[in-house]
Amino acid sequence: MIGVWIVMIIGFSIARPDTFATWGNVTTIASSQAVLVIVTLALLFPLAASEFDLSISGTLGLALVLVGWLNVVHEWAILPTIAVALAAGLIVGAVNAFFVVVIDVESIVVTLGTGTFLGGLALAINQTSIGGVSEDLVNAVQHPLLGIPALFYYGLALTLICWYVFSCTPFGRYLYFVGANRNVARLAGVRVARMRILVFLLSGFLSALAGVVLAGSLGAADPTISNSYLLPAFAAAFLGSSVIVPGRFNPIGSLIAVYFLVTGITGLELLGLSGWIEQIFYGTSLVLAVAISRLASRRRAS
Repeated sequence: MIGVWIVMIIGFSIARPDTFATWGNVTTIASSQAVLVIVTLALLFPLAASEFDLSISGTLGLALVLVGWLNVVHEWAILPTIAVALAAGLIVGAVNAFFVVVIDVESIVVTLGTGTFLGGLALAINQTSIGGVSEDLVNAVQHPLLGIPALFYYGLALTLICWYVFSCTPFGRYLYFVGANRNVARLAGVRVARMRILVFLLSGFLSALAGVVLAGSLGAADPTISNSYLLPAFAAAFLGSSVIVPGRFNPIGSLIAVYFLVTGITGLELLGLSGWIEQIFYGTSLVLAVAISRLASRRRAS
């Protein structure tokens, strides 16, 4: 995929040198996908444990709306506002973990329900876009470094932290063990239930963090924007599992996949295929990514 990505960049640069091969386009691509990087990282933890979390976009949307509603409408200071938004993400993760781990309901069913509930809750809190989010948050997210907004570096730093957790800690190794075979992991002494609870808590927290970062990036809160992150996050997570460590969900591979996908979409849009190409590209990429991930997993197992 990295080879295809390089060829793609060269091809689009030749086809559209005045628009694609510019520093302005590079900074736009880098900064515009930072939120998607964080959401994808949130998704990796349950996926590595063979769980699905379809509530990531709903959690992101709830955190986004809470930032606007508390900070702008009710004039809360930005720090307690962020604390409430992140706490809401942990609560969502705890609810998902309770139904999946304790009640033993399939994770795809539980998180589909909670994600839909959260979308309605965000609209119930506030149905319109709210502008005027605290300048402190906006500056912290949008302040440029080498011409690229700070949120790109936040996504990069979080990716490195998650890479360390997955690759260099017992928690990460146990997580892959649980995902490979839950019963064998339990017999080997791994506290499987605790691991499954933790992945949902981490997923909820990181999804809420993505909502906070998005609020700073937009300087506003829109309750309808969050659903657009669900499909790209899954596409990036599965496509990323074919890179760096084939057959395993991994943060570095997911980071590469996010920017691989947005490079393709941006290039095609600059060629004139705007409007509909994003849905087609992400949908096709998700199907191919899952197929490639399965093939890589079988090859790794053999």
